[in-house]
Amino acid sequence: MHPHSLPFDPTSPDTAALLHHLNPEQLAAVTLPSGHALVLAGAGSGKTRVLTTRIAWLLHTGQASPGSILAVTFTNKAAKEMLTRLGAMLPIAVRGMWIGTFHGLCNRLLRIHHQAAGLPQTFQILGTQDQLSAIKRLCKQFGVDEERFPPKQVQYFIAGCKEEGRRPRDVAGIDPDTRKKVELYQLYEEQCQREGVVDFGELMLRSYELLRDNDPLRAHYQRRFAHILVDEFQDTNRLQYLWLKQLAGDEADGQLQTHASVIAVGDDDQSIYAFRGARVGNMQDFLREFDVQQQIKLEQNYRSYSNILDAANQLISHNSRRLGKNLRTEQGPGEPVRVYEAASDLAEAQWMADEIRQLLKSDQLRHQEIAILYRSNAQSRVIESALFNARIPYRVYGGLRFFERAEIKHALAYLRLLENPHDDTSFMRVVNFPPRGIGARSVEILQDSARSSGCSLHDAVSLVPGSAGAKLNHFVALVQVLREQTQGQNLRTIIDQMLQASGLVAHYRADKDGADRVENLEELVNAGESFVTLEGFGRDAVALPVDEHGVPTTTLPDLVDGDTGETLSPLAAFLTHAALEAGDNQAQAGQEAVQLMTVHASKGLEFDCVFISGLEEGLFPHDQSAGERDGLEEERRLMYVAITRARQRLYLSHAQTRMLHGQTRYNEKSRFFQELPDSALKWLTPQRNSFGSFAPRASQGNSYGGYSGYSKGSTGSKTETFASPPVPVQKATPSHGLRAGTAVFHTKFGEGKVLAIEGTGDDARAHVHFGRHGSKWLALAVAKLTIVA
Repeated sequence: MHPHSLPFDPTSPDTAALLHHLNPEQLAAVTLPSGHALVLAGAGSGKTRVLTTRIAWLLHTGQASPGSILAVTFTNKAAKEMLTRLGAMLPIAVRGMWIGTFHGLCNRLLRIHHQAAGLPQTFQILGTQDQLSAIKRLCKQFGVDEERFPPKQVQYFIAGCKEEGRRPRDVAGIDPDTRKKVELYQLYEEQCQREGVVDFGELMLRSYELLRDNDPLRAHYQRRFAHILVDEFQDTNRLQYLWLKQLAGDEADGQLQTHASVIAVGDDDQSIYAFRGARVGNMQDFLREFDVQQQIKLEQNYRSYSNILDAANQLISHNSRRLGKNLRTEQGPGEPVRVYEAASDLAEAQWMADEIRQLLKSDQLRHQEIAILYRSNAQSRVIESALFNARIPYRVYGGLRFFERAEIKHALAYLRLLENPHDDTSFMRVVNFPPRGIGARSVEILQDSARSSGCSLHDAVSLVPGSAGAKLNHFVALVQVLREQTQGQNLRTIIDQMLQASGLVAHYRADKDGADRVENLEELVNAGESFVTLEGFGRDAVALPVDEHGVPTTTLPDLVDGDTGETLSPLAAFLTHAALEAGDNQAQAGQEAVQLMTVHASKGLEFDCVFISGLEEGLFPHDQSAGERDGLEEERRLMYVAITRARQRLYLSHAQTRMLHGQTRYNEKSRFFQELPDSALKWLTPQRNSFGSFAPRASQGNSYGGYSGYSKGSTGSKTETFASPPVPVQKATPSHGLRAGTAVFHTKFGEGKVLAIEGTGDDARAHVHFGRHGSKWLALAVAKLTIVA
């Protein structure tokens, strides 16, 4: 007998086996009677298990057939996991079931009903880049001023309209610019229809309109799908919610008459995608419009210890308009949540590297069970540098390492051209970026001229005739003027001037999604200043004057590499450093590695040990959201997500000073610290109310081994004696205590051995060999060397 035709017997052995692994809350959700329900599923509460078992239970008890179930997930990974689990639980063919993402299910619907939807049977789907290319073709065809209407902004405008369910006729042109974008939206639609293609937004909108406008077809699917289940409901946008309403029933006299049982599973406390159009208010609308009578809260957490959950619960309680739940666990309190205050962002990163090294050395954790989370992508640069020098393999999850990001590669290419105008690779990368009207054909003519003349692209520019040659000459002149302007400037000034003169910052500021890229470019200024200081140049070391071929015309004693004798300017040394860091220490496929990621990227993941860095006002919570209630509540939800990624150990850190947006900032610690329970926290450094005064605070337990910069004490004691946190040594004195053979540690280069000492007092220099970076002469008045016992 087929499973779905079995009579329901809750006491049968088969049914008991299906349900035995569920706790009471999960069991209630799985065995809900027909009708609408909201399942508030807290972090780590077994949400996927409940969804899958609910479907299996409906099939096993004969309440549903495979074809009568529609389950919507947000990722292909989640859909595949659900199908795999179902296949293992019941002997049914799961491949034909309607379980998938919103876009995947809409694609399926449109393929079946392509004629009714006005599409060719073989319609193609445009990816994001393909869509942008299509808009660029359109702009070129109709002579659109791309400076005034950048194709990417047009793309965002169209996507935003579709997410709101609006066609061009539905958009009010309140000003000339908006009216022009509406006109381009209309032309884009006509072009897509002519070519038989749809973008991702069109998949949703066309499917919604198909159901809305075709009564017989809508009625067919309303009869077919008796059970609709929606995962991650807090992340749905307006159009997705409207699409679900079309499948669930019809509105009459302002009332929704439903035909299906809809179960929405989600967590309003984890709604962190408002910037993508997610609407946490859909959960409240669902309760009201569907007249939901059943609400079940999954509050038992199987992931974290109670100190971590207590911190998460108390933090999120400060948000208003919550549906409300309180996570709990049976695992016990576990380790306290450790809090660390660093003198600077560099010291914070160094502390994390030291702590991770000890965790790994003690064999308590493996690399991949440790994650470092940050609010802004730009924060990763300092952390990557610390891990690089500590020889700790790491992987940037869901993104690129700092020196591998496109905007940073563009900036480095400009800097390389300042050092060497004959660097053809760098020339090719930025000759038309930001766009300056130098097309592929012009570049091809330039390359041919360079080949035939046996010279660099830079030198071949004078051989290119016409308007192409004029534009190329303008680019060469831009680089030449910038080279002249930056002679005798320090590295920070060089980078800053390059970012402005090249147009990179202005280009990304005009991009709707360019804020992260601008932050990364500003972080490059910080990277340069940190480099020259740690390298021993000193922050005010200047570039060497060069001739027209980029060759230094003078030699400064402090800028001679002690190992090779090669003359290096701070810029040349920095470019070498960037190349080395970009090409080293990134974990290979399959290699164990510490995970680095933004908090947004961490959602859905979990780790034994989590570091949340940069908990300062203006950074986390971000300054763009601090002035708005909705924005601040979204930031608090983001912090809640970050905390609940941790299973066993959780570290929170902040810095008194931080280089942000190219400037040193003196930040107050995040308000979130005041929203955490004292009983769950362990301060590794003396707590301060502000950065000028200490505040005693109850302290709990100790880190294992006592290596974290604080002394041992009794568990639960109210006071503790703190040692000074590890900070870089101060300016060396004449009695530096170094001699040939001394083992030392440098914050940038790691461990090394002194080969020789020369000079006295502030002029003293040490020749040190570092295992990874080779031999270097370091000025002891500047370099931060610690003697290794």
